[in-house]
Amino acid sequence: MTTQRPGVVAGEGVLVIIPTYDEALNIEHAVARLRDAVPAADVLVVDDASPDGTGAIAARMVAESERVHVLHRLGKQGLGTAYLDGFRWGLARDYDVLVEMDADGSHQPEQLPDLLLALGDADLVIGSRWVRGGSVRNWPRSRMLLSRGGNTYVRWALGLPVMDATGGFRAYRRSTLDKLDLHGVASHGYCFQIDLTRRALRQGCTVVEVPIEFVERELGDSKMTGSIVREALWRVTAWGILRWLALGRTALSPRRR
Repeated sequence: MTTQRPGVVAGEGVLVIIPTYDEALNIEHAVARLRDAVPAADVLVVDDASPDGTGAIAARMVAESERVHVLHRLGKQGLGTAYLDGFRWGLARDYDVLVEMDADGSHQPEQLPDLLLALGDADLVIGSRWVRGGSVRNWPRSRMLLSRGGNTYVRWALGLPVMDATGGFRAYRRSTLDKLDLHGVASHGYCFQIDLTRRALRQGCTVVEVPIEFVERELGDSKMTGSIVREALWRVTAWGILRWLALGRTALSPRRR
């Protein structure tokens, strides 16, 4: 069993990373909710030079609170690289826990204390839509089938004992990220979440899923695209083929006496 400093549950030593691209309608409210829910946590907005002025809004929030920070990037580079840059920023500043959270309100900050509490018995905690008690609000049936079907395929292809490997509301211990060879992560879209989950499990990390209610955004446009789905499909398939080949070689190899 791992240990949890009491202050971590309250947010001490916690950095919440929020990637943004054209989230001017959402970012201020998301950060305000987070500050109310976990006042001791710090926030890092990673903005990809949003044309709608999200970066300027984040800069104003930085001036208003010492717990809010912003990392301005030169252009739209993808969700995965935004989190990787956020991880590097947080690890360099000795945060104990690094949290992923969306800016659009789909991840409810009020549920973050549940994720932090679960770190007492885990190295990585995933806010899960698909475990008992989890739910999704305001999703069309097609989107729900895509997510459920995708996660079923991930479990079959990669053998991951996780119901929501694509879930993006999650908390990592810094010691977990130190084990994951972040320099080798090439996934850019939502496949990034699958990649880090499989890497954590391969390192022997304990992964726990906590039920959350996921709420579809009300303002702004979804960043889900066909290219993101295709990247996840081909990467998971490629990883799965390598896994099955390795299992086959193990099964065919002579038993050692």
